[in-house]
Amino acid sequence: MMNILVVNCGSSSIKYQFIEAESNTRLAKGLVERIGMSGAVLTNTRHDDDTIKLTGEILDHGMAIEYVLAVLLSKNHGVIKDKSEIHAVGHRVVHGAEDFAGSVLITDAVLQSLRDNIELAPLHNPHNIRGIVACKQHLPEVPQVGVFDTAFHQSMDPQAFLYGIPYVFYKKYKIRRYGFHGTSHFYVSNRYAEISGKPITDLKIITCHLGNGCSMAAVKHGQSVDTTMGFTPLEGLIMGTRSGDLDPQMILYIMGKEGLSLAEATTLLNKHSGLMGISGVSSDMREIEQETEANHSRAKIAFEMFCYRVTKYIGAYAAAMNGVDAIVFTGGIGENSTLVRDHVCNSLEFLGVGFDKEKNESGPKERLITKGDSRVSVAIVPTNEELVIALDTMAIVNGEVPPSMRNMIKNHSLDPVD
Repeated sequence: MMNILVVNCGSSSIKYQFIEAESNTRLAKGLVERIGMSGAVLTNTRHDDDTIKLTGEILDHGMAIEYVLAVLLSKNHGVIKDKSEIHAVGHRVVHGAEDFAGSVLITDAVLQSLRDNIELAPLHNPHNIRGIVACKQHLPEVPQVGVFDTAFHQSMDPQAFLYGIPYVFYKKYKIRRYGFHGTSHFYVSNRYAEISGKPITDLKIITCHLGNGCSMAAVKHGQSVDTTMGFTPLEGLIMGTRSGDLDPQMILYIMGKEGLSLAEATTLLNKHSGLMGISGVSSDMREIEQETEANHSRAKIAFEMFCYRVTKYIGAYAAAMNGVDAIVFTGGIGENSTLVRDHVCNSLEFLGVGFDKEKNESGPKERLITKGDSRVSVAIVPTNEELVIALDTMAIVNGEVPPSMRNMIKNHSLDPVD
């Protein structure tokens, strides 16, 4: 039995799960919110649905981890009696750059590499690092493992990950497509293979992780060959507040017209664009759909633009893989929006998608939504990134190849001195 604490740190929050990895059993889950602000809250839910909510002053990530451990050890609400029952900690780390093509045991050298890569993910990696340092402080003898959002996409070939800019910028600054949500794309593609009863090495799958942040991946024979997010999570699909694909000259034009600084332009594209910017109503797809049904013209345009981008990338990725066997929807929108799936799938008959409207509208959370004779299957698969992190962590601690790396052939990065 190996108990893994899975930690996902944001700037003012920590999501966590406590998982018995060998049996895939979640013993507890929780969220610490408003770290460093007044009215901080920790909510913990045990496997039997016992829930406790604590409020107080939680000044930093170190104190937040201390609170999490106290709840897990609580006589009335906890699941363990001693810290020694925490056998390892698995951390979600957003950006591993080209340094990490898979999950790794966190050493001082690894931690330094993460610090060196902060400029590639300034909004995420610093908080991930704070979580690692906090766990090392409170659990100094417990092995820590980093699982990277970017790692799954390190199998992409140069033709997919390089940009059409002078090659010197790749050599000097590692400007390339990295992709994100890799842990989710890995999980749902492999889970679909299990559902279908076919080896993933025989399948061509397009995975659609649609939530407030959205990305898609072309997964050919178990490896990511392309993905929509790029150097940053801004590229690709229209998202809740992110613009997705655009003409780079356009933002320079707007900056000149509006007198925007670099920081202001970054905020414009990441915080005020996407569904929010187009609709003027909300970044939440549920509200966009409600307003669309009420004939709000801009909400309707935002909805149609969102679905159009997803449909367009499905066609592109089918071409990139020279075919497709399955399309998988996951994430908050992908799993819950019948309207988005309906809108997208009704445009895919040319690929051989036999869409089943009734299956789309109801059924178990994990299900096929295509007819039995559909040449291309479409499935809903709820993602489980925490389980991937737990299983990778267990494998690394045991000296085994992590599940997320078993289909990896090599890191397709280029020699920076070419």
